[in-house]
Amino acid sequence: MGSVPESSAAAGPGSTDDPDVPTAVVVPIAGGRAGRSAAPDVLADASATAAPTSLQVLRSLDSGPRGLLEEQAGERLARCGENTLPAWRPVSWPRRFLRSLCDPFTSVLLCLGLVSAAVASWGTACVTLVLVVVSCLLRSAEEHRADRSTAALRELVATTATVLRRAGPDAAPRARELPVGELVPGDVIRLGPGDLVPADVRLLRASGLTVHQSALTGESVPVAKHPVDTPSWLRSAAGPGSGAGEGSFARPELCFQGSSVASGSGTAVVTATGAETRFAAAYDGSARRRGTSAFDRSVHGISWTLIRFMLLTPPLVLMANAALRGRGLETLPFAVAVAVGLTPEMLPVIVTTALARGASLLARNHGVIVKRLPALHDLGAIDVLCVDKTGTLTQDRPVVESSLGVSGRSDPEALHWAAVNALWTLQLADLPAPDALDEAVLDAAEEWEERDEPLSAYEGIAALPFDPVRRLATAVVRRPGRLGFHTLVTKGAVEAVLDRCALDEAERIRLGELAARETAGGLRLIAVARAERPARPRAYSTADERGLTFLGFVTLRDALTPSASDALAALDGRGIVVKVLTGDDPGTVARACRDLGLDPGEVMSAERIDALSDGELAEAADRVTVFARCTPEHKARIVSALRTAGRTTGFLGDGVNDLPAMHAADVGICPRNAVDVARETADVVLAEKDLAAIDHAITAGRHSSGNIATYLRITLSSNLGNVIAMLAAGLMLPFLPMLPAQVLVQNLCFDVAQLAFAFDRPASEVLRWPTVLRPRDFLHFITGFGLLNATADLATFTVLAFALHGSATSGGQEAFHSGWFTENLLTQALVMLLLRTGGRVVGRRVTDGRVADGRVVGGHGGGPLRVAACGLAVVGLLLPLTPLGGLLGMSALPPLYYLLLATVLALYAYALRAARTRYEQKWNPS
Repeated sequence: MGSVPESSAAAGPGSTDDPDVPTAVVVPIAGGRAGRSAAPDVLADASATAAPTSLQVLRSLDSGPRGLLEEQAGERLARCGENTLPAWRPVSWPRRFLRSLCDPFTSVLLCLGLVSAAVASWGTACVTLVLVVVSCLLRSAEEHRADRSTAALRELVATTATVLRRAGPDAAPRARELPVGELVPGDVIRLGPGDLVPADVRLLRASGLTVHQSALTGESVPVAKHPVDTPSWLRSAAGPGSGAGEGSFARPELCFQGSSVASGSGTAVVTATGAETRFAAAYDGSARRRGTSAFDRSVHGISWTLIRFMLLTPPLVLMANAALRGRGLETLPFAVAVAVGLTPEMLPVIVTTALARGASLLARNHGVIVKRLPALHDLGAIDVLCVDKTGTLTQDRPVVESSLGVSGRSDPEALHWAAVNALWTLQLADLPAPDALDEAVLDAAEEWEERDEPLSAYEGIAALPFDPVRRLATAVVRRPGRLGFHTLVTKGAVEAVLDRCALDEAERIRLGELAARETAGGLRLIAVARAERPARPRAYSTADERGLTFLGFVTLRDALTPSASDALAALDGRGIVVKVLTGDDPGTVARACRDLGLDPGEVMSAERIDALSDGELAEAADRVTVFARCTPEHKARIVSALRTAGRTTGFLGDGVNDLPAMHAADVGICPRNAVDVARETADVVLAEKDLAAIDHAITAGRHSSGNIATYLRITLSSNLGNVIAMLAAGLMLPFLPMLPAQVLVQNLCFDVAQLAFAFDRPASEVLRWPTVLRPRDFLHFITGFGLLNATADLATFTVLAFALHGSATSGGQEAFHSGWFTENLLTQALVMLLLRTGGRVVGRRVTDGRVADGRVVGGHGGGPLRVAACGLAVVGLLLPLTPLGGLLGMSALPPLYYLLLATVLALYAYALRAARTRYEQKWNPS
């Protein structure tokens, strides 16, 4: 009783056996033109001209309101293909393995291995090639695991739709549940609350239909939808709430794949499926080619710096030995060994192991899937995180903030009567579920209700449910002790309710200004009015919504995500700036930010963004926290501007509208319930859309990146020192300072010990700031500490010369090799302990809260590193004394050498500490 029938959109002569579908004359198009391209032809210029009628659309699709014949549907399915989105093909194991070789350092190691084989340095060649294979296998296996986990998420989406089909021309249409993949253009489908829109459709009829389009446009509020055949004066009366915005998504008669029904019901015809939908078009395959990430830039920069050193080293060794010692190509294996000695050959293995271990721990402990291993490093390097509002900072539901009387002061009367309206509208209008606003009002009324007349004391008589045209809902009730009278309670949009109240113009203006002030503060308003009418038996209609007495406003705000406030504080503590990019109203998003303790500052709207050049936007993006009314293009442009300003950015999104920004960011992040194409695009998939999960992921990223950075600093500085010492010794000594086999064994010992870096646990200070691998900073570090290491080596040469009396005999050569081999391993052990990441943060804080360099040095060795360092020391001291040492061309050393070496090592340790302290003071003078 009192329900409003659906608004028909295709009325015309003829009849149908189904009372729920409109009637129309169907004129088949010659040549069977119906297909994927039919609807776009009809609708292409609709924005510039009058929109086609539903009848014209049905005709263009060679369909009718009774649905397609089964035979027609089968033919179209064969011609158009399944209604599925184009998905990425799984990458094969061989292709994934070969792709791993594209890493510049892996490629260099491969080349060095081949050169070593060419000069018959088989040991070096085998070890180098094994490291290349192990690194590629580790990376391929972890990325394969991530792809399998992501593919499993596809099972979480809805797979069926309610479709009208006919067995024959004269048969009645029958509603069937069909797989979404079997939908074809021209199918007539039914939509109800909670349904996902399975394809792009044109509404034929609707009743109170509102649709969530947040996955496509970012709007958090459901959008009203109705057929365009509704009279134009009614459409204009619907106001901005019935499709605000620009382009096709704002057209009230169109619904798109990727959206979902919030309330109401409707019947629609499918106009596009599969790759022809707007959902698929928003994700153009060309957009998948993301630019270089922070990890790519860092590793490539460091790699090419080292490649230049390695390419320069062999010619220098050959020329120096030829000029000063008259040696020829016999020194080529030694030259190659020197180049390999400079190379951190374990880099690909340690990088892959550290990242894979972090990704596995994230997946196991927090349900976070890292699809692309380098993205874990990028997470650790993030200093700006861009998020939307709905689902991240706020929940997708409102809560009541206050109840205001006519004077603008707090008064529970308006909330009470709004709850009466919500309760009896829900019960009498036979709605499948309460509207989100009604739920909020009823929940608040239960908490605030202190009246003598509870909601259950009223007797419901009739209801006129909300519809997006008149933007009102009215309930008719009988109050206790009011026999012979009915009370009409109306609530809805402020303008619509005020227009139906008995108010003079001055009062109407005053109330409108009061509503505007509340709205400017980021609140949403429901106006409430009431009227007493003599009881009557006949039905109530919208004509009775006149001469009402205004009661007041109910103000609502977005419900905050419970964990958002703590997560924002945690991210701020990690040196990450959060920026909000949303399609919502500026006042609404600013209010949510203030409630969460995030200062919105200057809110920049899309209109101002459009007026800025790329350079101006880069400056503004670095300064502004909140961007409102953003389209997908605005979001992508803002993220690109941040990267142009030197920021490492992450973007959290879940809809098609977020895809351009996810591609523009260094790291694309989405929850597992995001749309399919967003999950395929993202580098990181969260269990839930929760900032706390991102904090866990960033922590894991900094953990892995900190270990990689520590490995690089220690290894490169040690290797550079050894190379300098080798070059100096090669020029000063009449024999090779170390045999190629000895270099190989030494490197093997280093490599085994350095695996501990992948399993180290950095100190908590490492997690406080973004970890960025900057080639120039690394060059400064390894140059300074490498020269210090070379000084220790040269001091060892002096000690050896004194202890061995400068002998150049064969026995003296073996002793020299033994002494330098031992010293190399012991100094490496010292460096691992004294320069391990875990001390104070080394970085320059700048005014906006960023860190110029997130390096951390010093601290005491962790468990794995302490064991590895002790192992190196033991091997260095004992190997020359074993039979294997004799096979490698080493011999025992006199006791005097060990005494003098201990002195050198003590001085070296003191110099390391002093240099570390000076380095800290330089980068962190405060």
